Amino acid sequence: MNPESSPKDTAAPPSGKTQLRVGRLVKAHGLKGAIKLELYTDDPAGRFAPGATFTLQVPESSPWHGKSLTVREFRWMNSHPVAFFDGVDDRDAAEELIRAILWIDQDTQSAPAEEDAWFDHQLVGLDVVRDGQTVGRVIRVDHMPAQDLLIVRMSSTDAHAEAREVLVPFVKAIVPEVDIPAGRVVVTPPPGLFEDLAGDDGDEDAEQGDAEQGDADQQD
Repeated sequence: MNPESSPKDTAAPPSGKTQLRVGRLVKAHGLKGAIKLELYTDDPAGRFAPGATFTLQVPESSPWHGKSLTVREFRWMNSHPVAFFDGVDDRDAAEELIRAILWIDQDTQSAPAEEDAWFDHQLVGLDVVRDGQTVGRVIRVDHMPAQDLLIVRMSSTDAHAEAREVLVPFVKAIVPEVDIPAGRVVVTPPPGLFEDLAGDDGDEDAEQGDAEQGDADQQD
């Protein structure tokens, strides 16, 4: 799954636009400025076509801060996606860009053209459904180096209890269905991820009560 997301620490895009994260620069490759990519898109050939221009998310101390980056060439090398960019002609220049995140402008009214890809704003607010029951709501999407996470605020029957938040890996095995029109995501979490769901404690209390009753019967 590839949720293309809005940045948290870059300048606001023009009205009616959002910025989508499509890749990260991870390692200089060779001596001619090539850089290996970590892709956040199912359409790398389209996103990284020659002439495609990206906004850069880099530290303020970077010489590339406030600048954009334009693709000169995109190719696969030993099964790794690699790109060459205008103005990045040697390894030293490539090293300055390592860990930079690449963003593009996207019309907020349009849906991602890629299968199984959603904007963050489409996911936030969706009900989270497990075994046919609504157990919480998506409050944000966190983008980590290894994978994306849905942050779910769990439903609580106790009005005075603080709502618990659960980090759900946004992968097909755990989130098999995203239904934007229905306003929900379906989850099939592994044991332990939602261990405090309503009903779990009650089951444990019931088992404890049965055990205590059994001990009392033996004593009688």
